Amino acid sequence: MAAPTQSRTVLERFPAGSPRGSWPAEEYAAAQRAQGTNARVVMDLPSDQFLVVTDTTTQ
Repeated sequence: MAAPTQSRTVLERFPAGSPRGSWPAEEYAAAQRAQGTNARVVMDLPSDQFLVVTDTTTQ
């Protein structure tokens, strides 16, 4: 039996090579959470990017 799939929406993408001390993906996710969106940061290894995702569908 297959496991249920969970849909995620990518809100924004950030390159992994940000300057030292800079966390733009985390800052963007925090701003989204402040506006009520359940956003989190995940690493997409194949593209070497940080993705800000939400489990809810955005309009």
